[in-house]
Amino acid sequence: MLQLTDFIIDCPDPMRLAAFYAEVTGRPVKPDSHDHWAGIRFGAIELAFQRVNDYRAPNWPDDEHPKQYHLDFEVDEFAPEQRRVVALGATLRKDFVGPEGYGWQVYTDPIGHPFCLCRNKGVVWNDGEVVWQR
Repeated sequence: MLQLTDFIIDCPDPMRLAAFYAEVTGRPVKPDSHDHWAGIRFGAIELAFQRVNDYRAPNWPDDEHPKQYHLDFEVDEFAPEQRRVVALGATLRKDFVGPEGYGWQVYTDPIGHPFCLCRNKGVVWNDGEVVWQR
């Protein structure tokens, strides 16, 4: 099983950008946010902000330095979802799965956009939906 859980935006200061979008959307910044990762929940999806060192802002719609984001998909098992997304045209770029089977794998879609398959401790599946046990 696979479920979209996060839309992540690269930035130099996650807390500052999260505060901006909290004001824009009227939703609170998650209490567990910090200097490297901040988030705002929208139901089952989190709008997240990830610190990137040497961040260069996009100059969109100019194509010289395009937009920057990636998607996270929570999975109940890596192997079957890895086989499925690779068969669909994805490319595994890097694996950050630890010995206990938790972590993430970085992929690119058929035209190069990044996304991750993730398996997090504290996540359970209930009728095909991700439930965070926090």
